Order: sequence, then C-alpha cells, then structure tokens
Amino acid sequence: MKKALICVLLTAVLVVSSVFGGGGQQSGSGGDQVTVRLLTDATGIDDKSFNAAAWRGILEFYGDTWNNTKLRGSAYDVVTAQTQDMYIPNLMQATDEHYDLIITTGFTFADALSDVAQRNPNQNYMIIDVDWVNFPNVMQVMFAEHEGSYLVGVAAALKAKADGITNPRFGFIGGIAGQTITKFEVGYVQGVLSVLPNAQIVDYYVNDWGNPADAKAQAKNWYDSGVYAIYSAAGGSGNGTIAQAKEYRTQGRNVWAIGVDSDQFEEGLYNATDSAVLTSMLKRVETGTIYGLNACKNGTFKGELITLDLAADGVGYSTANKALSKAIVDEVEKVKQQIISGQIKIAATHADAKRLPGFPQNLKAMDN
Repeated sequence: MKKALICVLLTAVLVVSSVFGGGGQQSGSGGDQVTVRLLTDATGIDDKSFNAAAWRGILEFYGDTWNNTKLRGSAYDVVTAQTQDMYIPNLMQATDEHYDLIITTGFTFADALSDVAQRNPNQNYMIIDVDWVNFPNVMQVMFAEHEGSYLVGVAAALKAKADGITNPRFGFIGGIAGQTITKFEVGYVQGVLSVLPNAQIVDYYVNDWGNPADAKAQAKNWYDSGVYAIYSAAGGSGNGTIAQAKEYRTQGRNVWAIGVDSDQFEEGLYNATDSAVLTSMLKRVETGTIYGLNACKNGTFKGELITLDLAADGVGYSTANKALSKAIVDEVEKVKQQIISGQIKIAATHADAKRLPGFPQNLKAMDN
C-alpha cells in the first residue's frame, strides 16, 4: 500500500468539501455532528507552523476561528503530549471517548498509532506526514514538500540576484532528520541552484522540534559568516531563525528567514509593515484535516494514502512580503506551472538529489 500513492487533485478535494459540508455550517447540527480530537507533540498548536495548520483546518470545518472556538469541547478538541510516553495514553483516552476521528501530527506518532490502531479496528484515525502505518482504519496524509520548497528556494535566489549579492550563501535548518524533512531540504537546494548554480549551501539539524534557542544561535553564526537566507523546517525550533533575522534586519542588515508550513510573515514583523520572513513554504495541512473530516461525515472514511502536491494546492509559497517584487513573483509563478505540468522534475530524496549535477554531496539530510 505504501507504493500505491493516491494523488488527490484540488478539484476533488473541493468537490468533496462542497458536497459534504466542509465549511462547518452543515457539520454542527444535532446528532449528525462529526467529532474530532487533534493530538500533537509538545510544541502544540501554538507552534505557528505545522500543528497550527492542522488546527486551522479543524476550525474551518466547524466554521470557528482561532479566537472564537465555540464548538471546542463539544465537537472538537486538542490534547498536547509534553513527552512521547504520553502518546499511547492520549490515543487510548481519545479512543475510549469515541471520537469520530482522531488526528495525529508527525512521524513521531507512528509507532504509538500503529499499536493503538490495530487494537481498535473500529476507530478512525488520521496521521499526517506518515505513509507506513498501513491499517484499514488509518488515513495517511502526505505532502509534496519538495515542490513547495523548490519554489521558496527559487524566490530566495532571485531576491539575492536582484539585490546584487556576490557569491550568496544559503542555509537550511532542520528539526529531526528523516524522510519528510529531507524533502524540504533537497527541494529548497534544487530551487536555489536552479537560479544560482554556484551558490554555497550549508545545513544544520537541531534534533528537536522545540528548541528555538539552538536554531537562533546557528542562524546568528551563519548570518555573521555571510549567509543571505535561511530556510527552517524545524517546527517550533524554526522560530529562533526568524527571531535572529528580525534582530539583524532591525539593525539594517540584509538577511532573510524563510518560513514553513504556515505563512510566518507576521512572526517576522520587526516594525508595523516590514517582515524578516521573505516568504514561507505553505504546507496546507488544513486541506488534509478537512478532507478526513468530510470523509467521516460522508461515511466514506477508509485507510487510504493521500498525497497533496502543487496541483492539489497542498503546498505553495507566500507572497505576503512586499520585498518579493512582481518580477520575482511572476518568475516563481512560471516555475510553479512548469512543476505542475511536469516540465520541471524535482528529486524528493537525498539519494536521488545527490545524483544531480552540482548538487552538494555533504548535506546532512537522511532518507529514513
């Protein structure tokens, strides 16, 4: 089943949403109301990134907002595990409370979910960023992160070129090395090199999703050594990169952070209008959570594997920062269409990327 990827086109997602009430107006009445619990790691829904996006999808489904969660506690809820030894207890508690759907975020939940799901075959589960928990009651949602990351790499390189930066260097900070984060890194690097083939690339892994201080220290070292832009795919740790970029741009230094998962433009604001976040790779986790909730409502939920790509609007990039000129955005849009059409092929694994001419051979990315 791992090999049988099911690509969900945006049109299909929208059809399901429109027919089966994805916006919440039809999902919150009487006994037909679908119930869901989101289970996250220690970074929680305030990570302003991955978990926040999953939570936004739930809010959208029920017609609630971040500041108005009127159905929380009755239709939906979230529980954050401060340590991984709480994963199974949290899964079991939600199962015992008979939610229609239980959603887990990230590959660190894979082992716990495998244990619980096979012991509770009548409970519906969803896991995001995993494609190896193959049970009939587990929906797995994957994303083409390498496609969206390629776009932010192109944008950053075009911006460096427009700024007249001589021999620009680019950095990548990852959370925990593995298959998913590798797609972020190798896509980004390929995007940068497509514009600036001789650009230098450096990378670093925090080995933690919730250590912004470590990422901030590394970002400072890199910016001080001449790195122009740093892309972080590190959960809450990536907030440290943004903090350092804000600090330096306040001082007038021309450095950038690149956000991930959610649009982190506002997190990068260092005055009323200017942000240190040049762009963000948008990983629309909310599309996946809405899809799963609609499947539960419609009675069509099954253990399928869904991959959301650029064509399905599962990934993308932010144009919120005015520092991205129209000329840059227009060029990135052309590249986007070339990826969707298949004209541009992007390696999604470290092994494949290393075979490409000019790709750095010393990166710390891992395929498993």
